[in-house]
Amino acid sequence: MDVRFINPFLEGTISVLKTMAFVEPKPGKPYLKNDGLARGDVSGIIGFTGTLSGSMALSFSENAILKIVSNMLGEEIREINGDIEDAVGEITNIISGVARKKLESLGLTVLAAIPTVVSGKGHSIKHVLGGTSVVIPFETKDGPFVVDVCMSEMKQKTK
Repeated sequence: MDVRFINPFLEGTISVLKTMAFVEPKPGKPYLKNDGLARGDVSGIIGFTGTLSGSMALSFSENAILKIVSNMLGEEIREINGDIEDAVGEITNIISGVARKKLESLGLTVLAAIPTVVSGKGHSIKHVLGGTSVVIPFETKDGPFVVDVCMSEMKQKTK
């Protein structure tokens, strides 16, 4: 997977969480993931089509997402509930939008589906393309989360 496809998600995640949730996410060392196990307690997943095809998942630990959404809403939320799941879907959509704009500036066309949210300890994530994904771990003062990306450039058909 080309690093040009990963950096927009890294940059989008940092800018969106700083701006919307007043959280300073610190990225760790990316690694390859070959299984479907989520690396968090609640995940937002969104698929892409166009010159790039694939999907992205954001998987948050319970403590991290509770703090992020509490900051966004201006009130303390103490458990993962419908408001948290709705917010994860919105965060996923917004981060993917920022990343898509950055990818489009590289001359790539990327269209997004509607995000899906899955929660619960030990849930799984199935990427559209299957196979290996690149995981960027993040640390916040309230807990970890990851951005999990599986993208491929689609070959243009010749006439």
